[in-house]
Amino acid sequence: MGVSTVAPVYCLTATLGPTVGEVGLQMPAVFLAGFLPMLLVAFAYRELNQAVPDCGTSFTWSVKTFGPYVGWMCGWGLLVATVVLSNLAGVATSFFWLTAGELTGSDAVAALDGNKAVHVLTTLAFAAAITIGHRGITATKWVQYAPVGLQLAVLALFVVMAVAKSGEAAGSLSFSWSWMNPFGVESFAAFTAGLSLSIFIYRGWDTCLSVDEESVGSARTPGRAALLAIVVIVASCLTVAVAAQVYAGVGGTGTGLGNPDTADDVFAVLAGPVLGSGPGVLLFVAVVASAAASLQTTFIPVARTALAMSTYKALPASFPRVHPRFRTPGRATVAAGAATGVFSTAMTLLSENVLVDTVCALGLMICFYYAITAFACVWYFRRELRRSVRELAVKGIAPGLGGLMLTAVFGQTLYDVWDPAYGSGSAVLGMGSVFVIGVGLLLLGVAPMLLMRRRSPEFFRGETLARDTPALVVED
Repeated sequence: MGVSTVAPVYCLTATLGPTVGEVGLQMPAVFLAGFLPMLLVAFAYRELNQAVPDCGTSFTWSVKTFGPYVGWMCGWGLLVATVVLSNLAGVATSFFWLTAGELTGSDAVAALDGNKAVHVLTTLAFAAAITIGHRGITATKWVQYAPVGLQLAVLALFVVMAVAKSGEAAGSLSFSWSWMNPFGVESFAAFTAGLSLSIFIYRGWDTCLSVDEESVGSARTPGRAALLAIVVIVASCLTVAVAAQVYAGVGGTGTGLGNPDTADDVFAVLAGPVLGSGPGVLLFVAVVASAAASLQTTFIPVARTALAMSTYKALPASFPRVHPRFRTPGRATVAAGAATGVFSTAMTLLSENVLVDTVCALGLMICFYYAITAFACVWYFRRELRRSVRELAVKGIAPGLGGLMLTAVFGQTLYDVWDPAYGSGSAVLGMGSVFVIGVGLLLLGVAPMLLMRRRSPEFFRGETLARDTPALVVED
């Protein structure tokens, strides 16, 4: 479920182009650099999960450490980041019609995705279908085996074929170890822009921890799964990035990864030349499966965060209800699906560049709540850091460095996205659309937080959730 939420095929088709646009040949180096803070933050999640196993994860831990206000905003950051990920449904829709066109040999069918009404209706159908997650975590797990296996197999095939055909495309390059040098990026602003995109690639591994209370061996298994998921993802993304760069190069025309006209759907352009007309369809199918499967597992942490927030009276009391048959937060899952459909529809109707801008905005949101969680680990265990070198390293130094790195990326990105030229180049009231989406949605959380303070003052007084509050078991 960790690998599925990250959705390597979807993430790569959506980020290879924009990342090359920011850092050029240093794309593999930036992917490696983005892996480091995620790995360090994963130690924070693992240690906090062992000490306080709770499906609220970042929300619960940050409340116990920094109090109700910081914790509420941390939970809000996780919730809105998940809703913004509704562009996964849009990607699934686009590649669904592209695949249908390839299979039927009809350009008219493939062109249906250009019809906004058809696109919106198909996206809503995907959003409704993937709410199967409310039918139980075991059902969700079994559904994930096929798409995850397909993704990794197709990516491996793509890597082999791209390297084998290197030299055939106009912009093909020979591999160079200099691609792995992050200091080769021409400016710090370009580096942080690329890093924000690479961080987007790795988001989602913490899904493993949101189901800790539903897992066998809940004290250790979810933490190990999260670390393993990150390793699998970085290996997949790095090899694909190198192979794509070797085959297509970073040029701004044709199949080049720097072509702005194909930046948001790189695999749509490379599938045929690299894999051929027959196997190339597999890549389209893998993107559909990747986006749809990720959307399903993405609902898992948001539903369980909403359940925890409602249980501790930080959200309205309707969300902690557990389905009597499937034993999952059914209402919260359905609500997440509805929010996804509304947001995706609105963005499709309002913007022609929804994918690029939301991917860039997601980097801000992810840095926000991951950094808070990393610092929460350091402060929560501050009295234990002198016990041993191991405690200092995994509970203090590693999470602290990860949090500082993400904070630096957040700050630089916040400055950069004010410029309308960032992302798709569109503006809202003189501000960059990425700034409006990312910062606007985060600040939007202040209003419901103040409303809940009036409705549930006991949470904000620390009466329902504090450091010494034991884990709650939600019964229905």
